Amino acid sequence: MKTESKQRFLSFSLRDKYIGVITLENVQEIFTIDLANICRVPQMPHCIVGVYNWRGEMLWLVDLDLMFGYSPLESQEDLYTKSLVMKLRYEGKSLGLLVNEIRDIEHLDIEFIKSPDEHLFSLEMSPFVKGYFIDANEEILISLDTKAIFQTPMWVGS
Repeated sequence: MKTESKQRFLSFSLRDKYIGVITLENVQEIFTIDLANICRVPQMPHCIVGVYNWRGEMLWLVDLDLMFGYSPLESQEDLYTKSLVMKLRYEGKSLGLLVNEIRDIEHLDIEFIKSPDEHLFSLEMSPFVKGYFIDANEEILISLDTKAIFQTPMWVGS
């Protein structure tokens, strides 16, 4: 008897040629925010944009591109005053990831995940990569590790 090995992932754009995917079970919601309403917090890791009051919850916001070693999302000329937030939930904690674009829900067979290649991803990105898929269009879909994102030493002590 064959067990079902397909899982649902939310795909989103990362810089350059990459597409990130994260298991849908960890995505709580997606919403747009006005960047002017983010409360900046001094002396935090470089990729933490600040906190945002979302429905009465103080949500830490992380610029995922900056965390992975790319230029800050905020400095892009095409970014106006709004930004997309992907709210993740893991073990009772929430975190908001600023992303460029939400793409689609992908049904991916986890039997076909490839092991991370140290030469394929940046040094900053590698600790957060579970592996990657190659889709029908020959695009690389990077599977991010929710647990690693939540437990990164960068802000566990913060």
